[in-house]
Amino acid sequence: METIWQDLTRGMSGSDELIRVVFRLLAATLAGAIVGFEREHEGKSAGLRTHIVVTVGCCLLVLAGTGFGMSTDGVSRVVQGIVTGIGFLGAGNILKLNQEHSVKGLTTAAGIWATAAIGVAIGLGLVGLAFIGTFVVLFVLALVKYLEPEIPHLPGPDQGKANRDN
Repeated sequence: METIWQDLTRGMSGSDELIRVVFRLLAATLAGAIVGFEREHEGKSAGLRTHIVVTVGCCLLVLAGTGFGMSTDGVSRVVQGIVTGIGFLGAGNILKLNQEHSVKGLTTAAGIWATAAIGVAIGLGLVGLAFIGTFVVLFVLALVKYLEPEIPHLPGPDQGKANRDN
């Protein structure tokens, strides 16, 4: 029984550390839910559950590294692995639509990437920074879309060529 208890509490030297871990995982859950709710509300492929799982997973990987006693360099390599892995997850959400000459899913992929960064920040104990980032991401996703139609767009590569040929 002692061995099981040691495995359950490894990396958590006392009740303060256990509270810290639980708080960070709950904060990651909340931050992922905030961004994920907006994506779910918009009907995107990566919604509430995906964003929560990404933030919690990233937070957990960082907590595991720091709880295991990794050096700053070791934790840095964990973060580098997260960034690379999340890039592949985001890439799975991006579709090239040949008929429409457009790309779909870039914002969803960027949202997944941002929630991974939020999870890493929470795992490192930068909870305030993570929630500031969460609300900046939410602002961009929920409100900037209303400003986009007002922004003059430059002609695309095909339009520019057509204009030069005429």
